[in-house]
Amino acid sequence: MAEQSAQGNQAKLIFACSGAADVGELSDKAARQLHREGIGKMFCLAGVGAKLNNFIETTQAASQILVVDGCPMDCAKKSMENAGISNFDYIRITDMGFQKGKSEINNQTIETIAAKGREFLK
Repeated sequence: MAEQSAQGNQAKLIFACSGAADVGELSDKAARQLHREGIGKMFCLAGVGAKLNNFIETTQAASQILVVDGCPMDCAKKSMENAGISNFDYIRITDMGFQKGKSEINNQTIETIAAKGREFLK
């Protein structure tokens, strides 16, 4: 766990909803794409939501945080806020015109969300 804390210092961290709906899958896949590109490091939302100290400390040490939610339930955002973290940029997929239960998961839709993430993580 200490290794994760050391790696997170001054890193740009990405947290994504990975919910069961298509918009949750889109959030997750876009975050993973940004991670693969080296734009930021995808980090464990469950660890923050569980209020595990190492995850909280690593997140607080980040130079920038992007949170990507799938729908208006805002699970990722609320997980961060419940852990006492409020300094983050935020994307909600449904605010971008995607509809829960009606969104295709393909390279084009993933890229649309990833492009929005890149705008924040310049």
